[in-house]
Amino acid sequence: MKSMQGEVLLNISAHKAWEMYRDNEIISKINPDMLAGAEYIEGDGSPGSLRIFRLGPAVRDYVKESIQKIEKVEVGKSVRYRVIQGELRDMYDPYIVTFSFVPVPGSQENKCTAQWKAEFEPLSPDTPPPEQARDAALGFLESFEKFQS
Repeated sequence: MKSMQGEVLLNISAHKAWEMYRDNEIISKINPDMLAGAEYIEGDGSPGSLRIFRLGPAVRDYVKESIQKIEKVEVGKSVRYRVIQGELRDMYDPYIVTFSFVPVPGSQENKCTAQWKAEFEPLSPDTPPPEQARDAALGFLESFEKFQS
């Protein structure tokens, strides 16, 4: 399986970033141009839950929506999910993403590293790596601290 990753440094605590990511109401307000809405359509965010992301106009030409099945949760730290429906699933199978929020040593009260990692297998040899998804995810994560201001 292939993989791709990226990270951004945020001037907010890992705890705060985690809470923002897990809360559908908050995450839907962070950057509506990129993520117009999020909802748990089954479950409460624990493993086995289904969550839908409805993407905003800034990324809609690439992905309109994504239904994710949460596979693993390390509370306060990371969530791993498999995309089970949507445009990404039409290009890759599997397409598994892990978002992690790691405190910066010595500055854990006000800084964290937000990490994005995808594991994927293209369905066609012509399908490019999901660089556009990575760039959108990292751009969205950068919006977290702007939302705080």
